Amino acid sequence: MKIPLQVTFRDMSPSEAVETRIREKAEKLERFYDRIISCRVVVETPQRHKHNGKLHRVNIDLSVPGTELVANHAEDEDVYVAVRDAFDAITRQLEEYARKQRGEVKSHVNADR
Repeated sequence: MKIPLQVTFRDMSPSEAVETRIREKAEKLERFYDRIISCRVVVETPQRHKHNGKLHRVNIDLSVPGTELVANHAEDEDVYVAVRDAFDAITRQLEEYARKQRGEVKSHVNADR
């Protein structure tokens, strides 16, 4: 990455173990696609109703040449599951982006009748 990984914790205390897991997942992304410009990860515990339990939300903002990929729907009571789900989502988006860059995605031709 051209810009170092940024990890932010909101409404919760920073966790070295969670940050380590995030760094491992980000390194794996970079091994898959080496043209990543930057990666910003926000781990937060939004204020919700007390009876619903604490949900952790993980948002990933990945900058690649020409576009920005965002995964922001990963929520779970277990922060590690939320991290896994967010990185799974961003990995799928990055794989699709890489396929388009290599020209492996077929484009549909409109048939004029």
